[in-house]
Amino acid sequence: MAVEETARARKMIRSDVDRTILLDAYTYLCTARRMADLYDEHREVCSKYVHSTSRGHEAIQLAAGMQLAPHDYASLYYRDESMLLGMGLEPYELMLQLMAKRDDPFSGGRTYYGHPSLRRTGFPTIPHQSSATGMQAIPATGMAHGIAYLESQGLSIHAGLPATEGLPIVLCSLGDGSVTEGEVAEAFQMAVLKKLPILYLVQDNDWGISATGAEMRAMDAYEYAAGFKGLERMTLDGADFIGSYTGLEKAIAHVRSRKGPILVHARCPLLGHHTSGVRREWYRGAALTQHPPRAPLAPLEAYLLAHGETEATLDALRTRATVRVVADFEKALAAADPDPATFDTHEFAPTPITEERGRRISADATKVVMVDAALHAVEEILQDHPEALFYGQDVGGRLGGVFREAATLAGKYGDARVFNTPIQEAYIVGSTAGMSAVGAKPIVEIQFADYIWPGMNQLVEELSKSCYLSHGKFPIQALIRVPIGAYGGGGPYHSGSIESTLLTIRGIKVVYPSNAADMKGLLKAAFYDPNPVVLLEHKGLYWSKVPGTADAKTPEPDRDYIIPLGKAATVQHAAADKIGTGASCVVITYGMGVYWTKEAARAYEGRVEIIDLRTLNPLDWQTVTTAVQRHGRACIVTEEPLLNSFAESLAGRISKECFQHLDAPVWTVGAANLPAVALNVDLEKMMLPSAAKVERALGELLGY
Repeated sequence: MAVEETARARKMIRSDVDRTILLDAYTYLCTARRMADLYDEHREVCSKYVHSTSRGHEAIQLAAGMQLAPHDYASLYYRDESMLLGMGLEPYELMLQLMAKRDDPFSGGRTYYGHPSLRRTGFPTIPHQSSATGMQAIPATGMAHGIAYLESQGLSIHAGLPATEGLPIVLCSLGDGSVTEGEVAEAFQMAVLKKLPILYLVQDNDWGISATGAEMRAMDAYEYAAGFKGLERMTLDGADFIGSYTGLEKAIAHVRSRKGPILVHARCPLLGHHTSGVRREWYRGAALTQHPPRAPLAPLEAYLLAHGETEATLDALRTRATVRVVADFEKALAAADPDPATFDTHEFAPTPITEERGRRISADATKVVMVDAALHAVEEILQDHPEALFYGQDVGGRLGGVFREAATLAGKYGDARVFNTPIQEAYIVGSTAGMSAVGAKPIVEIQFADYIWPGMNQLVEELSKSCYLSHGKFPIQALIRVPIGAYGGGGPYHSGSIESTLLTIRGIKVVYPSNAADMKGLLKAAFYDPNPVVLLEHKGLYWSKVPGTADAKTPEPDRDYIIPLGKAATVQHAAADKIGTGASCVVITYGMGVYWTKEAARAYEGRVEIIDLRTLNPLDWQTVTTAVQRHGRACIVTEEPLLNSFAESLAGRISKECFQHLDAPVWTVGAANLPAVALNVDLEKMMLPSAAKVERALGELLGY
């Protein structure tokens, strides 16, 4: 910033923080203060959408934002507008988000103020994050994990960067209240376990919304961090810019030099409202007077005046900031709103896999079981893509997966690429968002579908929304493998089906192969898809040991074989003469349902067409409707309990859109509506579908 440099200022300004930095910080502080005041002055406009400002937190945020390099990564907290200013974002750009305008650089008007996602040359990369009340700690740690992995493989994500720039780091910004979240503990645990290059900046203003620190916690973040061996700690006065700047300078150097993670705890005054929707006067009472007005601007101003700057210089900077904020506000107010016609763009990033290719049956192919087809597909991916890695519970070298689905991989590719995680489903799922942001390509595994629930927060809030809310800048390439389904005596915690729950989550794809060839082709398509894909793998089909599932074992396709997601397969056709006389039906199913239906259909020779959906989202609706119109009778077979299930939803959609072609109601076959699968095998049989139950249903449907 060009300002007059007086002889006295050259002499008196402390040498540990450059004068230009101090004056820039002063200007940013004035800017942030004027923005907050302006938003209050224009509440009728600015509070149309909820926002929060950085008042009281400006000094520590500027100290961080001004020191991050363009090759760094950041995961921010919804109060971090000053950090964005310190990185170089303009007030106008932030105001575009405040007013949900078309040219909002983060989301195109889709997400809240202070929820950035930025991929811009010359700026730190800021992937999408949710409302950032602790959830961002896991994706941020995943970024650091991905950086560490790529560096370990000689795959620096910033190859050719001048040595003077230093190695990239991740900054994760948190409010102190969010540190009480269990997911933050998972992030800290992995950061110290893997010695990751991440700085956790905790801004502590001693408030949640209306709850005080004393109500929410037994210790602050600095004290809490002491329990994580290897997590260095530092505490700062977050209202003191100079102390914050020099402290963070040391913390950043610690992380850049790869000495491990560090937590910086900064105490800040909360001068503004929690948000525009929850105003301070409603709940803070006497606490409103305990912080001096407009801190931390006043201490820096006093310091500058005491060390050689003139009131005229500071007044010029204040005036410049004020004029710019007011001008930017008027400009943003006049900016265009989003085109309503674009409301549904960027749910998914386009996939490069649009057609089936490779050989499904090679000339010399031997039959393989599904679990081996998956193992071979993952190994071929690891061979072809050094940026790919595979992790989850018990997939490391000692066991290679509880179903041996990762057998030999750690021994061949090393513990940095194939490794065990703690029992942390949230970290397993959420870390993939960070991995993807830095260019790593994660394949992860949840050990059993019944244990995916701790990871659902990350799947819903971080993975599923990222592409849409970042306006397409941050699709998340993540392949999440989930063994699913009952297989005879697995009991209530190893037998569940979860596809209906997954299918209520927009922004993820759900795949469910039923045989070895499909497993290999779909797994590879899921890996190459730039979006989050959950691959459901039925445990009862893994080894073809369950009676009636021999056909799940198929000749192994070649390494180039791939099946586009969203393409169903017809595994059995009905006879033309049966179709022509109205004596046929179609069964739409997936997973184990394919084999129950194939066995049941023997009782109705030539009368049953079977469609294996293979992918549940995206759904091959064209194949479904064409088959329903051809037969006039349809049945949906699922392993899940029927009530409020995907199967019932699909039946309802068929009933509505194919009504004029139906000769009977759409039948459904599924499990009994119970909360869990019983351990006793006879009780399990009573609950679950079977070939006999499907056969009875088909008889009723065909005889209707």
